[in-house]
Amino acid sequence: MNFRNLVAAIAVGIGTLATAVVAEAADKKVVVAYQTDALPSSVAIANGEFAKETGYEIDFRRFNSGAEIFAAIASGDVQVGYVGSSPFAAAVSRGLEVKAFYLASISGIDEALVVRNGSGIESLNDLKGKKLAAAPVSTDHYQLLALIKSLGLTEKDVQVFAIPQPEIVASYNRGDIDGGFVWDPALTELKKNGKVLVTSKEVADKGAPTFSAWVATSTFAADNPQFLKGFASVITKYYASFASDKSAWDPDSDNAKSLAKLLGGTPDQQASALKNLTLLTPEVQASDAWLGGGEAGAGKILKDTALFLKDQGKVSDVLANYGAFVTADALTGVSN
Repeated sequence: MNFRNLVAAIAVGIGTLATAVVAEAADKKVVVAYQTDALPSSVAIANGEFAKETGYEIDFRRFNSGAEIFAAIASGDVQVGYVGSSPFAAAVSRGLEVKAFYLASISGIDEALVVRNGSGIESLNDLKGKKLAAAPVSTDHYQLLALIKSLGLTEKDVQVFAIPQPEIVASYNRGDIDGGFVWDPALTELKKNGKVLVTSKEVADKGAPTFSAWVATSTFAADNPQFLKGFASVITKYYASFASDKSAWDPDSDNAKSLAKLLGGTPDQQASALKNLTLLTPEVQASDAWLGGGEAGAGKILKDTALFLKDQGKVSDVLANYGAFVTADALTGVSN
């Protein structure tokens, strides 16, 4: 090979290598959607630990609801997101291919129906004829409808508004609605002039359990298993800290301050909201009762939710099996 050909070959080689490097760099980018819920792991969004642990360039984007996140996933703008089981069930029933790989929380007291002072609502028996609200297709919306049905009432008996949380707070404060089924920061805001009538856990105990989860598109999950493992390990690290070191999460802590800066509200409000969470260890999540059970675990909650949503006219079809939309793969080898 003469010198000219050698130079040409080297140039081609460098060009190919550069293209490969660019392609690899592009593959290491991901858009992750989150919400305003107070979660210990959100500190890792604020301090960059998710990106550091996974080695990916992560574009974190904040949304107001799971329904909005699934719309962004469907459009291709988001690959990973934090969502509730109700919009999750609705999205996959409509053909969206995603997998839940980590359960952020399950039905607890971090979501609740709050009724306004002066609304005339003292108990569940007083809901008939009232105006209530929840975010569209959210777990709160699902549980509010399930609660109304469990009381032998319909949406003709109780007027239900499906509106975003900021609008719920504004309507509540104006006196336009009598109550709202919400999560923080709206939960804290509504309680300033009202009381909790029923919690998400109590509605779950009545037969309508829910969960919130981190999901990834099926394609992204298949192509990036190590990212999901790294992402899961970071969540577990912060959950373990919250469980074992309460002082690190009190109102004066750096963690509470980070959450307030990222999500809004005050450090005191964030510290208080964290105490309402019901969290599961990786071992429990990976069990047959949850992500490891496929159709019998979290998949069953998704199917039961989809059946209810169809009965309510919110979805047109219910799939035979929802176990394909959950996986415990990212939790293998992860422990707290």
